[in-house]
Amino acid sequence: MILTALCMLTLSLQAQKEWPQGVIYDSAWRDDVKTVQLYRPGAELDFPLLIMGQESQLVLEFDVMSDVLSERGGGAEALQWRIYHCDRHWVCDKLEASDFLSGFAEGTVEEFDFSFTTRRDYVHYRCVLPGPYAEFILSGNYIVEVRSQESDAGSRRSDSAVLLTRRFCVSEQGVRVSAEVGRPYDGVDLDRRQEVDVRVDATGVNEQWLTVTVQQNGRLDNRRELVFSGYDGRALAFRQRKENIFDGGNTFRYFDCSNLRTPMYNVARVEEYGGEQFVLLRPEEDRSRKHFLTETTLNGGMKVNVWDRNNPRLEADYVWVNFSLPMAQPMLEGNVYIVGALTDWRLDEGSRMEYNPKHKAYTKRLLLKQGYYAYQLLVSNTKGGRIDGRSATAVLEGDHRETHNRYTIFVYQHGPSDVAERLVAVSTAVGGVR
Repeated sequence: MILTALCMLTLSLQAQKEWPQGVIYDSAWRDDVKTVQLYRPGAELDFPLLIMGQESQLVLEFDVMSDVLSERGGGAEALQWRIYHCDRHWVCDKLEASDFLSGFAEGTVEEFDFSFTTRRDYVHYRCVLPGPYAEFILSGNYIVEVRSQESDAGSRRSDSAVLLTRRFCVSEQGVRVSAEVGRPYDGVDLDRRQEVDVRVDATGVNEQWLTVTVQQNGRLDNRRELVFSGYDGRALAFRQRKENIFDGGNTFRYFDCSNLRTPMYNVARVEEYGGEQFVLLRPEEDRSRKHFLTETTLNGGMKVNVWDRNNPRLEADYVWVNFSLPMAQPMLEGNVYIVGALTDWRLDEGSRMEYNPKHKAYTKRLLLKQGYYAYQLLVSNTKGGRIDGRSATAVLEGDHRETHNRYTIFVYQHGPSDVAERLVAVSTAVGGVR
């Protein structure tokens, strides 16, 4: 009995050490992990969302670059995935797997293929989540973590076996949510801002149990929690508060590097040095003083594609994409970030452009897989805040009420009998105030 208790205690302590700490983001934890995509089949550009009670799964795909192949003598790395439940802030709430899933919450990444006809070698991994015969029994925020199954002892990655983390949601869709995008209620900057008003038909639910969160496109820096404003009949209203107002931003910039023989949209030229290919984009420009121009883009998304091959997942090559923003002098207080799916929507060192005094321009080089990419140039101070009271989009993109932003509304509930925060509804609304 004592031995059994000690074994259970040891396993419990080991499990506690494995819990991710703090807020979990979409991240590639190793430099050789590229092009991570988590999506529902048929909805590759949408936020990864599953509905409880429906037979649907998510597909996780990613590449591991050639340095791992060399270290392993050309073989593929043995990898394992695991799912965690999170609160609305994307912090793991330490629930047992049996609390949120009927079936296994972990498994091995069994599908992989080697690239071919490419200058850079990589292994393309693919798996379907959750595993067979598994079903979510609790709604909410989730992350999937992929880690190496092999011992890292003596390797240069001994600090961590984690390759990547990706967010997704499971919703009950148990309440009706309606949202309307219009002009701001305060009458200020009507041409540059958008207001998102939300109505939740949750009869019999205490408003103190609910939290309504709104996200503009895929951006994380301006995600909001709305404030309850009163009742609209029997429905709960979240409207006409400062938290409902978003800066309009602008249509996303984009480029197409699907064809390396002929420059595509926004590509100035393609060059080769030392056996590697470089895609030089046309110099970026300050669009803050320009009129709004409607264009069809992916709202910050990405799509792997190659014109002269049949299998983009395995035949699309990796190229160095060079960004440049001419500017006579660097900004004294602000940092410039390339933000979109190509940088996991993060404002960090991986997306920050550096000022080059020799060329009098901000520059950035990213290793990307051939395809189509949409992005924005956001400006913020070192703490991620505003500069001179201007929004992150105002400095280089400009803010417009006409921008077709996609707003995603998440409704969480944490009642007295709930073991964790549930996601009771997800809805979307598109801006474009005329």
